[in-house]
Amino acid sequence: MRRAGIRDVADLAGVSISSVSNALNRPDAVSEQLRTRVRAAADQLGYVPLRAAQQLRAGRSGLIGMTVISIGNPFFAEMLEGAEEATSAAGYQVMLGNSDDSAQRESSYLELFELAHVEGVIVSPFGDVAPALKRLRAQQIPVTLVDGIDEQGLTPSVSLDNVQGGRMAVRHLVEIGRRRLAFVGAREEVRQTRDRLRGAASFAEEAGVPLDVTIGLRTTPRLGSEIGARIAGMPAHERPDAVFAANDMLACGIVHGLLTAGLRVPDDVAVVGYDDIPFASIAAVPLTSVRQPARAMGRRAGEMLVSLLRGEGEQPPATEVFAAELVVRASTVG
Repeated sequence: MRRAGIRDVADLAGVSISSVSNALNRPDAVSEQLRTRVRAAADQLGYVPLRAAQQLRAGRSGLIGMTVISIGNPFFAEMLEGAEEATSAAGYQVMLGNSDDSAQRESSYLELFELAHVEGVIVSPFGDVAPALKRLRAQQIPVTLVDGIDEQGLTPSVSLDNVQGGRMAVRHLVEIGRRRLAFVGAREEVRQTRDRLRGAASFAEEAGVPLDVTIGLRTTPRLGSEIGARIAGMPAHERPDAVFAANDMLACGIVHGLLTAGLRVPDDVAVVGYDDIPFASIAAVPLTSVRQPARAMGRRAGEMLVSLLRGEGEQPPATEVFAAELVVRASTVG
């Protein structure tokens, strides 16, 4: 069956096409009687204006592009929801690009956003996005970063102090008496991993405790479980008595691997995660974690982008850094 068009609505209502257009798009410019007649005809025919087509004719797409490192991680899902809250309230729709721990995919999505005529972009960076940011600026497409910063200081950003968060995690482990520490995280090119490790290593050095480092991983629960099993298989005098994982998905997997192998958490091995995803508080062993306010960070990045789109951006570009917060649970003090 053919989709009803604006001409069909005009014929049924007995008015001109321009009258239908005004009634639907500029209702304040027509009489209440005309609005009612056009709306009744549109409802009867099931006519819905194509918003995207309307926006493109007006010289705008109404689209915001957003990349996240991994939508499978609840942290990024919450961040996306926060960004959508801010941008949808301003009349925009979000086009999602899931980088899935791949700099190449991230770059491809950013190129796609350019071709899709998005009006603005929010980037949660995985790799080096500086070249893409330069291209977007050249095309006058506003950009904000979330969970990352622009080292050139040209792009507004919302982030967490990950160095502080790393120090906070290791300080806690040292304070509860742990002396053989391990750090497990993603690839070194991921800035968030580098900063968390930098903070962790600096406090470990100050405290005079060794920190064994394993990075270059896809931070998934499955891999975490394998790491937990490997730790459990080490001789007791060699294995770490505490693990700081660079995100909660990895940390939850490590806890699972340790428990499955018969070790006790935290008695044998304490575990700290990062992000404080919703599952952390209800895991089999509730997880101690460095909290990132994902939804608030995403919402703020969305608000910043909307301000740029309205010509209200700050100069120099605003940089907002949230403070880390350690949430202590049974995985370290059970």
